[in-house]
Amino acid sequence: MDLHIAASLMPLVGWAVHGGILTHRLSTARRDPLTGLHTRAGWTARAEHCIRRHPMAGVILVDLDHFKTLNDTHGHTAGDAALVATAERLRDWCGRHGLAGRLGGDEFVAVVQDLAAADLDALTVALHQPLSYDGKTLPLAASVGACLVTELPIRALPDALAAADAAMYAVKGRSRRGSHSSH
Repeated sequence: MDLHIAASLMPLVGWAVHGGILTHRLSTARRDPLTGLHTRAGWTARAEHCIRRHPMAGVILVDLDHFKTLNDTHGHTAGDAALVATAERLRDWCGRHGLAGRLGGDEFVAVVQDLAAADLDALTVALHQPLSYDGKTLPLAASVGACLVTELPIRALPDALAAADAAMYAVKGRSRRGSHSSH
């Protein structure tokens, strides 16, 4: 009888091991399955290489504005469509001179070889283009923060990300204050 119980448990053990392997693979995936962009793990090594190699490199953070409202109002598939559109727009803007990634949720990141030559205004315009979805036009907006790595005391990716994050939240704060003052 004990042998029979052990034999019946083997498939369950196999599925548990298989599930653990899949979970590990997903957590260390180099590409985001929804957008096709590099995940944090896949983007970081490439970004560090770019920063070392290109003296005028810059790091850019992008955060979608009002994403929760879009999800709540139009549904999660509309939210997914907004994430995919943002990823495409950021990837197109980076072109051959940069690399885009998705940090998670509605946060995106990019590293570019020459931030001074990059047109951040064009990126902002692209990210603010409405999205056609399911017969509707959905408004999209994003806050963008950038950091030129030569302006840092130490040219390190974590410091560049922190500076770009601070710049992004400064933009987000200005846009919120601007929208409140117009009411």
